[in-house]
Amino acid sequence: MKASSPIQLSLPVYLPDDETFGSYYPAANQQLLEAIRQVAEGEGETVTYLWGQAKSGRTHLLHAACAHARELNRQAFYLPLGIHASMSPAVLEGLENLSLVCLDDIDQLARNPFWEEAIFDLYNRINEQGDCRLIVSGSAPASQAGFLLPDLVSRLNWGVHYQVQSLSDEEKLTALQRRAKARGLELPEDVGRFLLTRLARDLRTLFDVLDRLDKASMRAQRRLTIPFVKETLHL
Repeated sequence: MKASSPIQLSLPVYLPDDETFGSYYPAANQQLLEAIRQVAEGEGETVTYLWGQAKSGRTHLLHAACAHARELNRQAFYLPLGIHASMSPAVLEGLENLSLVCLDDIDQLARNPFWEEAIFDLYNRINEQGDCRLIVSGSAPASQAGFLLPDLVSRLNWGVHYQVQSLSDEEKLTALQRRAKARGLELPEDVGRFLLTRLARDLRTLFDVLDRLDKASMRAQRRLTIPFVKETLHL
Protein backbone atom coordinates (compact mmCIF):
# COMPACT_ATOMS: atom_id res chain seq x y z
CA MET A 1 0.00 0.00 0.00
CA LYS A 2 1.16 3.52 -0.77
CA ALA A 3 0.44 6.82 0.91
CA SER A 4 -2.20 8.89 -0.82
CA SER A 5 0.07 11.86 -1.48
CA PRO A 6 3.77 12.73 -1.45
CA ILE A 7 3.07 15.66 0.86
CA GLN A 8 2.55 15.17 4.58
CA LEU A 9 -1.14 14.71 5.36
CA SER A 10 -2.64 13.40 8.58
CA LEU A 11 -5.24 11.32 6.79
CA PRO A 12 -5.68 7.51 6.92
CA VAL A 13 -6.14 7.36 3.14
CA TYR A 14 -4.16 4.94 1.00
CA LEU A 15 -4.09 3.88 -2.63
CA PRO A 16 -4.12 0.17 -3.44
CA ASP A 17 -1.08 -0.84 -5.49
CA ASP A 18 -3.14 -2.84 -7.99
CA GLU A 19 -5.61 -0.11 -9.03
CA THR A 20 -3.77 1.45 -11.96
CA PHE A 21 -4.63 2.28 -15.56
CA GLY A 22 -3.02 -1.00 -16.58
CA SER A 23 -5.36 -3.04 -14.40
CA TYR A 24 -8.49 -1.15 -15.47
CA TYR A 25 -10.61 -2.92 -18.08
CA PRO A 26 -12.34 -0.09 -19.96
CA ALA A 27 -14.80 -1.87 -22.27
CA ALA A 28 -17.15 0.98 -23.29
CA ASN A 29 -15.20 3.44 -21.11
CA GLN A 30 -12.13 3.75 -23.36
CA GLN A 31 -12.72 7.44 -24.08
CA LEU A 32 -13.16 8.14 -20.37
CA LEU A 33 -9.98 6.21 -19.55
CA GLU A 34 -7.93 8.24 -22.02
CA ALA A 35 -9.42 11.51 -20.76
CA ILE A 36 -8.53 10.68 -17.14
CA ARG A 37 -5.01 9.69 -18.19
CA GLN A 38 -4.55 13.06 -19.89
CA VAL A 39 -5.80 14.90 -16.83
CA ALA A 40 -3.35 12.96 -14.63
CA GLU A 41 -0.60 14.17 -16.98
CA GLY A 42 -1.69 17.79 -16.58
CA GLU A 43 -3.50 18.07 -19.90
CA GLY A 44 -7.14 18.49 -20.83
CA GLU A 45 -9.86 20.19 -18.84
CA THR A 46 -9.22 21.75 -15.45
CA VAL A 47 -12.31 20.02 -14.01
CA THR A 48 -13.53 16.53 -14.91
CA TYR A 49 -16.72 15.11 -13.38
CA LEU A 50 -17.49 11.42 -13.73
CA TRP A 51 -20.52 9.63 -12.40
CA GLY A 52 -21.92 6.13 -12.26
CA GLN A 53 -23.49 3.64 -9.93
CA ALA A 54 -21.69 2.44 -6.81
CA LYS A 55 -18.80 0.02 -7.44
CA SER A 56 -18.81 0.82 -11.16
CA GLY A 57 -15.08 1.54 -11.28
CA ARG A 58 -15.11 5.25 -10.47
CA THR A 59 -12.80 4.84 -7.50
CA HIS A 60 -10.41 2.66 -9.49
CA LEU A 61 -10.04 5.44 -12.07
CA LEU A 62 -9.31 8.05 -9.41
CA HIS A 63 -6.75 5.78 -7.74
CA ALA A 64 -5.16 5.14 -11.13
CA ALA A 65 -5.01 8.85 -11.94
CA CYS A 66 -3.17 9.59 -8.70
CA ALA A 67 -0.76 6.68 -9.22
CA HIS A 68 -0.01 7.80 -12.78
CA ALA A 69 0.52 11.41 -11.72
CA ARG A 70 2.98 10.34 -9.03
CA GLU A 71 4.91 8.25 -11.56
CA LEU A 72 5.41 11.52 -13.45
CA ASN A 73 6.58 13.26 -10.26
CA ARG A 74 3.37 15.23 -10.03
CA GLN A 75 1.83 15.79 -6.59
CA ALA A 76 -1.56 14.10 -6.34
CA PHE A 77 -4.13 13.88 -3.58
CA TYR A 78 -7.05 11.44 -3.29
CA LEU A 79 -9.89 12.13 -0.86
CA PRO A 80 -12.87 9.76 -0.37
CA LEU A 81 -15.65 12.08 0.74
CA GLY A 82 -17.62 9.19 2.16
CA ILE A 83 -15.50 9.70 5.31
CA HIS A 84 -16.04 13.47 5.48
CA ALA A 85 -17.83 13.16 8.84
CA SER A 86 -14.50 12.19 10.43
CA MET A 87 -12.64 15.17 8.95
CA SER A 88 -12.70 18.94 8.94
CA PRO A 89 -13.22 20.87 5.67
CA ALA A 90 -9.85 22.44 6.52
CA VAL A 91 -8.26 19.39 4.86
CA LEU A 92 -9.04 21.10 1.53
CA GLU A 93 -6.87 24.13 2.30
CA GLY A 94 -3.90 24.49 -0.02
CA LEU A 95 -4.88 21.64 -2.36
CA GLU A 96 -4.95 24.06 -5.28
CA ASN A 97 -1.14 24.08 -5.10
CA LEU A 98 -0.93 20.40 -6.08
CA SER A 99 -0.89 19.01 -9.61
CA LEU A 100 -3.94 16.76 -9.23
CA VAL A 101 -6.81 16.55 -6.75
CA CYS A 102 -9.29 13.64 -6.87
CA LEU A 103 -12.50 13.94 -4.83
CA ASP A 104 -14.42 10.66 -4.68
CA ASP A 105 -18.15 10.25 -3.86
CA ILE A 106 -18.85 13.97 -3.70
CA ASP A 107 -22.59 13.38 -3.35
CA GLN A 108 -21.89 11.93 0.10
CA LEU A 109 -21.52 15.46 1.46
CA ALA A 110 -24.67 16.82 -0.19
CA ARG A 111 -26.82 18.85 2.21
CA ASN A 112 -23.83 19.56 4.46
CA PRO A 113 -23.52 23.35 4.13
CA PHE A 114 -20.02 23.59 5.64
CA TRP A 115 -18.54 21.02 3.27
CA GLU A 116 -20.45 22.31 0.27
CA GLU A 117 -19.07 25.80 0.86
CA ALA A 118 -15.55 24.42 1.31
CA ILE A 119 -15.72 22.48 -1.97
CA PHE A 120 -17.07 25.57 -3.73
CA ASP A 121 -14.14 27.62 -2.44
CA LEU A 122 -11.67 24.93 -3.54
CA TYR A 123 -13.12 25.01 -7.06
CA ASN A 124 -12.62 28.75 -7.22
CA ARG A 125 -9.02 28.53 -5.97
CA ILE A 126 -8.17 25.79 -8.47
CA ASN A 127 -9.68 27.81 -11.29
CA GLU A 128 -7.65 30.87 -10.30
CA GLN A 129 -4.45 28.89 -9.78
CA GLY A 130 -4.55 27.44 -13.30
CA ASP A 131 -2.09 24.54 -13.06
CA CYS A 132 -4.01 22.15 -10.81
CA ARG A 133 -6.35 19.54 -12.31
CA LEU A 134 -9.46 18.35 -10.47
CA ILE A 135 -11.31 15.05 -10.94
CA VAL A 136 -14.60 14.60 -9.11
CA SER A 137 -16.75 11.48 -8.93
CA GLY A 138 -20.34 10.97 -7.84
CA SER A 139 -23.16 8.48 -8.14
CA ALA A 140 -25.30 10.90 -10.15
CA PRO A 141 -24.98 14.05 -12.26
CA ALA A 142 -24.31 17.14 -10.17
CA SER A 143 -27.78 18.53 -10.80
CA GLN A 144 -29.31 15.37 -9.28
CA ALA A 145 -27.01 14.97 -6.27
CA GLY A 146 -29.12 17.03 -3.85
CA PHE A 147 -26.71 19.87 -3.14
CA LEU A 148 -28.04 22.88 -1.22
CA LEU A 149 -25.65 25.40 -2.75
CA PRO A 150 -26.64 26.37 -6.33
CA ASP A 151 -23.21 27.86 -6.97
CA LEU A 152 -21.59 24.51 -6.18
CA VAL A 153 -23.80 22.78 -8.74
CA SER A 154 -22.73 25.44 -11.22
CA ARG A 155 -19.04 24.78 -10.51
CA LEU A 156 -19.55 21.02 -10.73
CA ASN A 157 -21.02 21.56 -14.19
CA TRP A 158 -17.80 23.19 -15.38
CA GLY A 159 -15.45 21.17 -17.51
CA VAL A 160 -16.24 17.80 -19.04
CA HIS A 161 -18.65 15.13 -17.76
CA TYR A 162 -18.54 11.38 -18.26
CA GLN A 163 -20.88 8.59 -17.24
CA VAL A 164 -19.05 5.40 -16.27
CA GLN A 165 -20.72 2.67 -18.32
CA SER A 166 -21.43 -0.62 -16.57
CA LEU A 167 -19.85 -3.75 -17.98
CA SER A 168 -21.83 -6.65 -19.39
CA ASP A 169 -21.38 -10.08 -17.81
CA GLU A 170 -19.08 -11.09 -20.68
CA GLU A 171 -16.96 -7.99 -20.13
CA LYS A 172 -16.83 -8.68 -16.39
CA LEU A 173 -15.63 -12.20 -17.12
CA THR A 174 -12.88 -10.79 -19.33
CA ALA A 175 -11.96 -8.25 -16.65
CA LEU A 176 -11.76 -11.02 -14.04
CA GLN A 177 -9.56 -13.19 -16.22
CA ARG A 178 -7.26 -10.26 -17.01
CA ARG A 179 -7.00 -9.43 -13.31
CA ALA A 180 -6.21 -13.06 -12.49
CA LYS A 181 -3.57 -13.27 -15.23
CA ALA A 182 -1.88 -10.13 -13.92
CA ARG A 183 -1.57 -11.90 -10.55
CA GLY A 184 -0.11 -15.03 -12.15
CA LEU A 185 -3.36 -16.91 -11.57
CA GLU A 186 -5.37 -18.90 -14.10
CA LEU A 187 -9.12 -18.33 -13.91
CA PRO A 188 -10.87 -20.93 -16.11
CA GLU A 189 -13.94 -19.69 -17.94
CA ASP A 190 -16.29 -22.09 -16.12
CA VAL A 191 -15.02 -20.85 -12.74
CA GLY A 192 -15.45 -17.23 -13.79
CA ARG A 193 -19.00 -17.84 -14.94
CA PHE A 194 -19.74 -19.66 -11.69
CA LEU A 195 -18.59 -16.61 -9.71
CA LEU A 196 -20.80 -14.34 -11.81
CA THR A 197 -23.86 -16.47 -11.11
CA ARG A 198 -23.26 -16.92 -7.38
CA LEU A 199 -21.92 -13.52 -6.26
CA ALA A 200 -22.84 -9.86 -6.53
CA ARG A 201 -21.91 -8.80 -10.05
CA ASP A 202 -20.11 -5.54 -9.27
CA LEU A 203 -16.40 -5.62 -10.04
CA ARG A 204 -15.35 -4.45 -6.59
CA THR A 205 -16.92 -7.54 -5.01
CA LEU A 206 -15.64 -9.84 -7.75
CA PHE A 207 -12.08 -8.51 -7.49
CA ASP A 208 -12.12 -8.81 -3.70
CA VAL A 209 -13.24 -12.43 -4.02
CA LEU A 210 -10.57 -13.09 -6.63
CA ASP A 211 -7.95 -11.76 -4.20
CA ARG A 212 -9.27 -14.11 -1.53
CA LEU A 213 -9.19 -17.05 -3.94
CA ASP A 214 -5.67 -16.21 -5.04
CA LYS A 215 -4.40 -16.33 -1.46
CA ALA A 216 -6.30 -19.54 -0.72
CA SER A 217 -4.97 -21.15 -3.90
CA MET A 218 -1.39 -20.28 -2.94
CA ARG A 219 -1.80 -21.67 0.58
CA ALA A 220 -3.41 -24.90 -0.60
CA GLN A 221 -1.26 -25.20 -3.75
CA ARG A 222 -4.42 -25.91 -5.74
CA ARG A 223 -5.75 -24.63 -9.03
CA LEU A 224 -9.00 -22.68 -9.21
CA THR A 225 -11.80 -25.16 -9.83
CA ILE A 226 -15.49 -24.92 -9.04
CA PRO A 227 -15.21 -27.43 -6.13
CA PHE A 228 -12.28 -25.48 -4.69
CA VAL A 229 -14.16 -22.18 -5.04
CA LYS A 230 -17.24 -23.68 -3.36
CA GLU A 231 -15.10 -24.97 -0.49
CA THR A 232 -13.20 -21.70 -0.03
CA LEU A 233 -16.21 -19.40 -0.26
CA HIS A 234 -18.62 -21.77 1.52
CA LEU A 235 -21.03 -21.70 -1.39
